[in-house]
Amino acid sequence: MSDGKLEKMEKDFTPQVDALLPETEALTKAGKLTEAIEKLTTLEKQARNAADPNSTSRILVHIIKLCHDSNDWKLLNEQIVLLSKKHGQLKVATTKMVQEAMEYLDSTPDMDTKLELIDTLRTVTDGKIYVEVERARITRMLSKIREDEGKTTEAADILQELQVETFGSMEKREKTDFILEQMRLCLAKHDYIRTQIISKKINTKFFQEKENEDLKLRFYDLMIQHALHEDQYLNVHKYYKQIYDSESIQQDDAKWKHALERIILFAVLSPYDNEQSDLLHRIYQDQKLADIPLYHAFAKCFISIELMRWTQIEQTYGEALQQIETFNQATDEGQKRWKELHNRVIEHNIRVIAKYYTRITTKRLTQLLDLSEKDTENFLSKLVVSKTIHARIDRTAGVISFQVKKDANHVLNEWSSDINSLLNLVEKTCHLISKEEMVHSIAKVK
Repeated sequence: MSDGKLEKMEKDFTPQVDALLPETEALTKAGKLTEAIEKLTTLEKQARNAADPNSTSRILVHIIKLCHDSNDWKLLNEQIVLLSKKHGQLKVATTKMVQEAMEYLDSTPDMDTKLELIDTLRTVTDGKIYVEVERARITRMLSKIREDEGKTTEAADILQELQVETFGSMEKREKTDFILEQMRLCLAKHDYIRTQIISKKINTKFFQEKENEDLKLRFYDLMIQHALHEDQYLNVHKYYKQIYDSESIQQDDAKWKHALERIILFAVLSPYDNEQSDLLHRIYQDQKLADIPLYHAFAKCFISIELMRWTQIEQTYGEALQQIETFNQATDEGQKRWKELHNRVIEHNIRVIAKYYTRITTKRLTQLLDLSEKDTENFLSKLVVSKTIHARIDRTAGVISFQVKKDANHVLNEWSSDINSLLNLVEKTCHLISKEEMVHSIAKVK
């Protein structure tokens, strides 16, 4: 195949190649590398023009092999470029040559030589679909070298140029592995927006297969890092749930306990809504949670319609929770999440009070919440704005009303519905009376 066209092989040069390869090897050992390459190049042209893919491939591979065996790395790079640019060069021959050259990357004498060979191979494979997988692997090597040098941003940019999701010849597993590496480097250089964009390229259904579980765990670990930076606690909860449900995690007591603890913590830290409440109740029903009594009791506090005192929460759970990385008080993030937990306790208490009271004095509410009047009003306002509760504050009277005032239309609709029900009952009663009268009148006639 050449220039996108299928060509029929005109002649088989296998016998000539079989004879020439040992001869050129002998010439190379005698120090006549240039003469050996000239002979191979002459035969290569004949095989290429005759569209003999096997012979052409063997010659190309042999040429660079002779350069490698002679430790002439400069000539090796020159020959790779020269042979790939030959008019009508067969694609299969170029592919075999690139694959052979890639095997030499680990045997380069120094880093400069290795980088030069990588640069040559990247130049040769640029824009060629038939060597896109090889180009991707070479690019990943270069990215790793730059990362090891401490050039994380450059490493991320190098790997970023690969749109592996469009590579038809690359296996799905390797493709996913490349995308995960792109995500990791984006996180390393704190490019969280691009991390989110790249994550969309992975179809999570791929992780349902057991052999892909290692990639699944890597993916959700990266997504947790991203979600934590964005303070998306409910997403963190969901990602830990995916990890927790993995077979390898379930088989390791330490790992599933670690995941389950984080599932509880981040469900509690998430702002209250129907989804959060549902997820928290679901995970509370998990039978394995009973094996972690502290977290079982902690979750129960938030699903029970009872008031919690922050001082008691601190005394009971503070020491244990602050020892884990989520609430580590030595970090700003840990302090921030501990404060967030305090806020969730206050919000839970307000929701409980709204269920039990229709009206309450501001003074009494501040006592129940252990807050100042200003902070109480702020928390109350936030919950009203988010439509979690309904409340009205009468500042002059110092009273808060949780009673939902019905609008006029709603009252009229209820009244109309009640009247219709009453009239239906009256009509049904009349029918029954008429029926009884008819039955009795017939009985009298008899």
